[in-house]
Amino acid sequence: MEKTPSEHLLFRIDASRNMARFYCLSIESSLFGDAALVRQWGRIGTRGRALVNLYRSQTEARAAFDRLLAAKQKRGYRLDARSHHAA
Repeated sequence: MEKTPSEHLLFRIDASRNMARFYCLSIESSLFGDAALVRQWGRIGTRGRALVNLYRSQTEARAAFDRLLAAKQKRGYRLDARSHHAA
């Protein structure tokens, strides 16, 4: 059982710049047993875009997840209090 969250939903909202964005990161299993880092982003209220990166292990995917999470937080994205956390 995984102890760290495998999904985070972040928001960046700045009314003065008409900015309302979301960014979702999650780690999922692929059909072939690899780990998939799934990213979805866009303007709030839209479907946005999605990108899937495959990794050989959960450890590699977790490292990429942590790097992206830190980078997004540095750019002003904040975690949503209702983010889903896998237990």
